[in-house]
Amino acid sequence: MKLFHSVTLIAFGSISLLANEMATIQDVVHNGQTSTKLLMDTLGKNMQMHMKHGGPMEALDFCSQEAYNLTENVNTKLPKGVSIRRISLQTRNPVNAPTEDEAKVLQHLIELQKENKPLPKKVVEKIDNNTYKFYKPLVITKPVCLKCHGDVQDKKLKSEILNRYPEDKAMHYKMGDLRGAVVTTVKK
Repeated sequence: MKLFHSVTLIAFGSISLLANEMATIQDVVHNGQTSTKLLMDTLGKNMQMHMKHGGPMEALDFCSQEAYNLTENVNTKLPKGVSIRRISLQTRNPVNAPTEDEAKVLQHLIELQKENKPLPKKVVEKIDNNTYKFYKPLVITKPVCLKCHGDVQDKKLKSEILNRYPEDKAMHYKMGDLRGAVVTTVKK
């Protein structure tokens, strides 16, 4: 597994290989950034609307009933060979569990945070000669996120979260914590 933080490359055997790898990495970064923006704009706009309209309970309804479907809808709009999803080591919805290689990247990001090192804005991972993954770390930066992902004080909300997600692990975050990542897989 090769990780390219902030798209810093490790030297390869020849200049032509390096140029080809650079072009591929730039394409992966472009697809990853574009896909991430589309997904986050789609989910964020809907989340804000539901939070504003009905507060955390309506936002929970949206998340549990529509977030996955909207993510799948975004996937239909992406170029051939590109797919996107959200992942976390502390899942609320089990469909957001990372694969083994994704878990290693998330764990690496957590270690950086524990060492008070800055998180990269993006990470590119080369899986094989034809497959790359672009990771956009998701960090808790807005207090509103803590209504459902922090130390949930509203007993009715907490009960409803646990009712819908009996194995929920996505609470007790603090501002600045790594929540997970958006991962875009690009197959050439």
